[in-house]
Formats: sequence, structure tokens, C-alpha cells
Amino acid sequence: MSAVGMIPARYGATRFPGKPLAQIAGLPMLQHVVQGARQARSLREVIVATDDERIAEACAGFGAPVMMTSPRHRSGTERLAEAAANITDEIVVNVQGDEPLIEGPVIDAAVAALRESPGAPMATLVHRAEAGAMADPNRVKVALDRHGFALYFSRSPIPFARGPVSAWQHIGLYAYRRPALLQIAALPPTPLEQAEQLEQLRALEHGLKIRCAIIENWRSLPVDVPGDIAAVQAALAARQGA
Repeated sequence: MSAVGMIPARYGATRFPGKPLAQIAGLPMLQHVVQGARQARSLREVIVATDDERIAEACAGFGAPVMMTSPRHRSGTERLAEAAANITDEIVVNVQGDEPLIEGPVIDAAVAALRESPGAPMATLVHRAEAGAMADPNRVKVALDRHGFALYFSRSPIPFARGPVSAWQHIGLYAYRRPALLQIAALPPTPLEQAEQLEQLRALEHGLKIRCAIIENWRSLPVDVPGDIAAVQAALAARQGA
């Protein structure tokens, strides 16, 4: 099954306007994301989906293909779906544009999980919860069933543990079968999705299963606000010096 990586990117982020073009170690953040995603063996191409000419111009400068989309989208998933409607690949991977430390094997793990689960419309990634994650609403937790499918995602601590139990932390990267992506993007927001502000709950509330692959050798370090850049630059320097 052919797979393509897509990076939804908008310029006007509320907390960090111009975030995709923020400089990290001398390069736009989006360029770091593209370079990391291109390491994935499972992807035939990595495409940026944007509504902004400044982002498109920057992508042309470092050789990333761009698909222009509507400026009216409410989410990256909607932007992705518009772009995905114009391709024929069976699998579309949503690579977050604020993950400059993304690496190819991480993406490959999500694609492999989807390919190995014929009944699943989408797949994502989890790892064991880090210290402090359970109390941090910005780090999303997930409960899994015995077959590796998501039961629920929450910003609150789950599960409530009266004894030894595995606690999983979510990584916001998704591999979709293309028809499922188009279906999910067309569905209206759901009550749990709105309560938690977690878009993946829309799929669960509509009865769509989410396969979760467990990875342990990589940790997400997204850029949400300008203050996050220093930590990413330090991590990049450590990686290059290793």
C-alpha cells in the first residue's frame, strides 16, 4: 500500500504566529520536520499542506512539494483531508509541523501498525507515561485494550490506578487509510472531543478503531510557544554530538 506523509502548516497560530518558519539551529522549523519525515522508508513522498504563500515560498527554497489549501479549515485534519482528496495513495500520514525532532522510524512504526491491522481505519503511537505526565494536561494519556487499540484518550490521568497497571502517553502522529481520513474530517465535532479538546475522540465516538503502536526509543518534543525552541536546539545539538 502506497503511503504519503503530509505536514499541515498554517502561519497564523494563536500562541505562536509564524511558527512553521521559526528558526531552529539556522533552519525554519518546517524544514527540520520535512528532513526528519523524509527518513521514513515507508513514505513515497513528504508534502506540505498550507494556505499561506510565505510557507509555500519557504518550502520552495528547501525543495519541499506543497499543496495549497483553503484558509477556512478549523483543524490540521481538515487541511490534510482537502489535500488527500487530490492523491491516490492508500495511506496518509499526518506529520505534525511542530515536531522538529521527528525521525523516520517513528513514522514507519505508525504505518506498519496500520498495514498489520486490516480492520483499523487509522493508527497512532504511544509510549509509557513519563514522570509527571499523568498530572500534565498538555501530555495526552491513552488507555489501551488487550489488542493494542485505543479505548480512550484524555488530558486527565487514566487509568485511576489502585494497583500496578501500565499508563500510556500519546504521540500525536496519525496514519490514516485515505477514505477514513476523508470520512473523519467530514464528521461534525463530538461531545467528548469538545470536552477534552482532542480531535481523535471524534473517531472513537463514531465507532472507528485506532490501532496504537508502542515505541520506546523516541520522545516527542513539540514547539508550542517560542520558549520551547531552546529545548529543541539543545536536543538537536545533543543528537548531533552523539
